[in-house]
Amino acid sequence: MANWAGNFGNAAVAALILAFASATVAAEHPEITKRRAGERKAFTDTEIIDGFVKLTLGSELQIAGRSDRIRKFDVPVRVFIDNRAKPDRSQQIAETVADIKRKVQHLDIAVTAQRSDANMIVTLVRDRDLGKTIRSIYGRERARSIQKSLEPQCLSSFRRDETFRIVQAQVILVADAGDFVFYDCAYEEMLQALGPINDDPSVPWSMFNDNVHLGFFGIYDQYILNLLYHPRMRVGMTVTDVRAVLPGVLPEVRAFVAEINSLPP
Repeated sequence: MANWAGNFGNAAVAALILAFASATVAAEHPEITKRRAGERKAFTDTEIIDGFVKLTLGSELQIAGRSDRIRKFDVPVRVFIDNRAKPDRSQQIAETVADIKRKVQHLDIAVTAQRSDANMIVTLVRDRDLGKTIRSIYGRERARSIQKSLEPQCLSSFRRDETFRIVQAQVILVADAGDFVFYDCAYEEMLQALGPINDDPSVPWSMFNDNVHLGFFGIYDQYILNLLYHPRMRVGMTVTDVRAVLPGVLPEVRAFVAEINSLPP
């Protein structure tokens, strides 16, 4: 895994979403089922807060200057799916977007059929075309830096403004590497494109750790994203700001994550 730092609602979009919703849902991959069964679901406040600071206030590849601030979208996120591969995994991406929307309380995210309306582009490619696609999106020199530093299987990045608001995100996913790899990449990269762009090996419960592969949106990462998109967690906050806010926000986030996952209060 790797990362690197309009109006909506027409007939075409409605038809697209309806088609996805009515499609037959494939059985879950056995590796995902096994990981769900073994998932840790209870965490202390200290474990959640420590992980949040590490994952949201750093960057795995720092080439755009200072990164020790909260970065996130502060507008609705509209996702355009640019399929360039077989199998066509557009349906799975739409399902992933819907799952993220359901599990992050204050995040407005949805698929759009219009590229011009999108502030997140998900590009689906064949494995053999990954390098070429990275070069076409980022340019030859920047692509060389990305591939040398990260050696990616899949990739996410975002562009922020001077106030640390994310204004555009890119996700590149390989569609023909198998179901488990696809879902593992899709969740990690799309979630990281929302702001927690840092991979940290000291956070063992998060998929934002190159040694952890889940294939689904786990409980711990739901805490991270719900904290990030809570209205009191503002763009541009420093570590000191974040630590002052987190104790007051965490009880509300705990209650939501418990409810959505049928966990004990």
